[in-house]
Amino acid sequence: MTLVDLLYSITTGPERRRRLLAAIVLAIFVSVLLLVLLASRFVDRVLALPGLLPGATGASIGTALLAGGLALWSWSFALFRGKGIPVNPPRELVTNGPYAWLRNPMLLGLWLALLGLGFLLHSVALVFLGTPAVVAATIIELKLVEEPELERRLGPAYKRYKADVPMFIPRRPSSRHEVSRK
Repeated sequence: MTLVDLLYSITTGPERRRRLLAAIVLAIFVSVLLLVLLASRFVDRVLALPGLLPGATGASIGTALLAGGLALWSWSFALFRGKGIPVNPPRELVTNGPYAWLRNPMLLGLWLALLGLGFLLHSVALVFLGTPAVVAATIIELKLVEEPELERRLGPAYKRYKADVPMFIPRRPSSRHEVSRK
């Protein structure tokens, strides 16, 4: 059984199992993010890296990125009706709000928040190693597992959406995927 098959069997399975696995996957994901944060801080200390933009400049950039990332993540998560991880997604394709502009606004929000945290902590390792590692890992997971599962589960609707809406760099929505204020 491939990872795509496993994810498909979970996402189309009983609600109780999806909720249980969602809690487990969320705990693992948060743990990985905390590990990246702690490992980055450790690298900063061990290598005696200088603080990244110490003072008000770094704090201002960090605050803006963190606030913007959390706002985008929150809006995206709310549109998923409290769901939003691969094992417990909404039953239908969400194409309104930020999803009209890009396919993965929740991840983009997370990445911006993590980058912002790196600037707030003045962490060279978090900005230049930890965040890019998280970005790379999530893109690989999306391309190899999540997108093939979405194509399988949602069919032509997802394939059209994928063709029309960019993965991460926002673009003005086409008439098919107009922004809604929901």
